[in-house]
Amino acid sequence: MTAAQVRTISGAIPRVDPELELHVPQSDVQDPELSIVIPALNEELTIGDFIDWCKEGLAKARVAGEILIVDSSTDRTREIALAKGARVLAAPKRGLGRAYIDSVPFIRGRWVLMGDCDCTYDFREIEPFVKKFRDGAEFIMGSRFRGYIEPGSMPPLHRYLGTPVTTWILNVIFSSRFSDIHCGMRGLTRDGLERMGLRSQSWEYASEMVLKSVHMKLRTEEVPIRFLKDREGRLSHHKRSGWFSPWAAAWINLRAMFVYGADFFLLRPGILLAVGGCALMLPLTFGPVTVGPITFSLLWMLFGLTLATLGLQCVYLGILAQVFFDYSGDVTRRWFARFPYTRTVGLAAAVFACGLGLAGSLVVYYVRHDFRLVPEATVNYLGVTGLFLMIAGFVTFTFTLLLNATSVAVWRR
Repeated sequence: MTAAQVRTISGAIPRVDPELELHVPQSDVQDPELSIVIPALNEELTIGDFIDWCKEGLAKARVAGEILIVDSSTDRTREIALAKGARVLAAPKRGLGRAYIDSVPFIRGRWVLMGDCDCTYDFREIEPFVKKFRDGAEFIMGSRFRGYIEPGSMPPLHRYLGTPVTTWILNVIFSSRFSDIHCGMRGLTRDGLERMGLRSQSWEYASEMVLKSVHMKLRTEEVPIRFLKDREGRLSHHKRSGWFSPWAAAWINLRAMFVYGADFFLLRPGILLAVGGCALMLPLTFGPVTVGPITFSLLWMLFGLTLATLGLQCVYLGILAQVFFDYSGDVTRRWFARFPYTRTVGLAAAVFACGLGLAGSLVVYYVRHDFRLVPEATVNYLGVTGLFLMIAGFVTFTFTLLLNATSVAVWRR
């Protein structure tokens, strides 16, 4: 099907990849409210029954829906799906996440339901998803752990280690309350899917979708689902790829969490480091301080300088990470209000000049004493404080430039 034909059917003007080809069945559904979008790779054993399950689920939920199979198969999956009444988007084999990216221009429903076509997710029971959509939910995660897991359907490594641990990590980083972030059966509005702008090409799309839903502040719900074991004679994609596949999938999902949650590792730890470093360094500006049996001298001050500098850098990088993943614009506006360009640059210049004066006094003292530093001279301590002020002023200036540059780059996307 050509791009012109796609526009005629869907009423939209999608950016169509020339490598994609849409096949429409004779019994096509008109004006669907729900789109069931499913990637497929050599699933001729289950695709027919899966589409029957989808039709049964749509009937029970009393919703008009289309079934869109994104197919990269070399077997009879495409022919069976078309014969059963599903739309088939023929696509090159290039990753699970890419299949969903490819599907976006061809989705006609205002709600999207995703999953696998291997009959492990029970699409006969989609009514709870539809009810959540009708109640205003924008992102709906299925939860196997709050539903039913058929014995033998999930390897112990996934059930008791991989999924619980990575779900816990994500909840800690993003202060969320998901119970099963790797559940493939999930739904979201088409508007939400389009605004997400998915980029992940492989397994990490699952984490990217969850993480962006948090950044976008989508109204999120969870639905208990039934998870069934593979049919006799079928191997899961992980088993087809070898023993290392689950570990690789776990790693790339963790990578996505860390990238999209970069501010978790930067902003608050940075504040702690900066405050702790300044608390250690600034009281020593005019010389050593003795507290009980401990004398805090120049080496302690240099340690405080290191902590404060590192902390300040982390704080500013954390702010930039928040701006980069700001979909609503609220975070960006808040940080711009706190760091207005003219005032911040002026303050940074003043701090740098003050630090230059203090550090300059150390240089003058050094020259006047035949290029030697007297170990316990007060000017040494003043010089260290001056160095920190110079660093803080310059880093604040460059941060202000990057904050403005980043906001321009993000909002031009």
